[in-house]
Amino acid sequence: MRVLLINPFYPISETPSPPLGLAYLAAALQAAGAEVRVLDLVVYPYSEAVLAHVLEEFQPGLVGLTAVTMNVDRALALAGDVKRLAPEITTVMGGPHVTFSARETLETCPALDAVVLGEGEQTLVELCHTLEAGKSLDVVKGIAFRSEQGVRFAPRRSLIRDLDGLPMPARHLLPLGRYRALGMPISMTTSRGCPHACIFCVGRRMVGARVRFHSPARVVDEMEQIARLGFHQINLADDLFTADHRRCAAVCDEVLQRGLQTQWTSFARVDTVSEDLLRRMKAAGCTAVSFGIESANSGILKTIRKRITLDQVVAAIDMCAKAGVTPYASFILGLPGETPGTLRETLDFGKRLGDKGLIYGFHFLAPFPGTEVRERAAELGLRILASDWADYHANRAVVETATVSRRMLDEIAVEWEDRFNRYLGDIKDRMQRGQATAEEAHQLTNLERIVCVYDLMMKRTVEQVGEWTPGNGAGADPGVSCLIERVQATAGGNAAAIRDALTAAARQANLICEQDHGRIRWRWRDYL
Repeated sequence: MRVLLINPFYPISETPSPPLGLAYLAAALQAAGAEVRVLDLVVYPYSEAVLAHVLEEFQPGLVGLTAVTMNVDRALALAGDVKRLAPEITTVMGGPHVTFSARETLETCPALDAVVLGEGEQTLVELCHTLEAGKSLDVVKGIAFRSEQGVRFAPRRSLIRDLDGLPMPARHLLPLGRYRALGMPISMTTSRGCPHACIFCVGRRMVGARVRFHSPARVVDEMEQIARLGFHQINLADDLFTADHRRCAAVCDEVLQRGLQTQWTSFARVDTVSEDLLRRMKAAGCTAVSFGIESANSGILKTIRKRITLDQVVAAIDMCAKAGVTPYASFILGLPGETPGTLRETLDFGKRLGDKGLIYGFHFLAPFPGTEVRERAAELGLRILASDWADYHANRAVVETATVSRRMLDEIAVEWEDRFNRYLGDIKDRMQRGQATAEEAHQLTNLERIVCVYDLMMKRTVEQVGEWTPGNGAGADPGVSCLIERVQATAGGNAAAIRDALTAAARQANLICEQDHGRIRWRWRDYL
């Protein structure tokens, strides 16, 4: 069977990385004999004509989509487009949102045929075999589907016990060159599962309470593969990389034994790190560790079952400083029990830790489907204000407490954003006066480059003006300088940013020039 996997659009502000989940699914499908293609609409501009061309040219029997809450409506709209263009294609969707709202999703989206619940590799392979055999979908474990009797749920599928039995993610099917051109990191996972039960998170319900591990050798095999792709950083996207100290140390030792030189980051809890472990991680290439602190109020921490203390937070930040690892942290505002006083506690605590070297930021509580905080919202004193899933990006308030309004929360976000914009503006002023540090200048120019490259990609500017037949006059130069002139003439905007972005992309081979029968054609490099 031919399977088209689609990654729906979500904004560049969310710092996207190549879709790892789809790469795992694609690898499992290929190992089972399927022919797979990936359409990544995070880095490709979408139009119905583009989809129609792919469907006509590839002729898939199944289209699979993934989604999180904030882009699920886009994914469902895509399912509708698929059905309108090719009604005979089976459409299926996976991801945390639809896993926990399968009935509602299927009842409200007639274009969607089935939902994969939880881990998808084995389920999607079995679904393809079942469709090819012309059998009823009720024999496929781990799905919900529409039938003449309404929405039906097949028996649950057990979690995959041996992660090393999964094939390596099929990253060769992803447009890695576009992500590399944008300067995005690339991600991988070394485990699945989370032993903790925070009430705002679906991780435990999605992938289980018992942590399942890839072996250290398998982890470093994958790191070696990724290191050859030329990304500046690997993000270990496990819910909790430091869940088991001995296994974490064994991964680091394997990296060191092989002499692998690559930079990576990971997620951790403040109660699962030690100075010795952080030093070993640093030696193995770890540059930063991210902690979820959530609140500086002990009562709120107890309510959300975070099960950490502020003393542990301070100790973890100090240990990172001693080990030479940059600590990052996130706070969630608008949690159950939030008051003006607890907001001030958290903001002040973040500032104090920032003075100790912590890089931190704030998000707002988004009560996603499947979370206990959504299911118990009234009991916990929360008012859910938004029913539009696109609002669940955690950058603006969608809940209120008894004493903290949406307006109060949004004012914090606006002030934070204004402060950051003033910071960037100050850097720009000092750059013009020659007073900015190299690090400050890099931060600003890198942001400008990302915005510029993304804009050119999504407007297809290079595709529109990057092909010509050289003559004696204009267009005689096949090099990047001629492309820059043509892009600047079409795109307008910041000429310096365009020049720097295209020059860097060409130098790094993320933008490549082809010559065929004397005709010049520039294009973004998709596959590495």
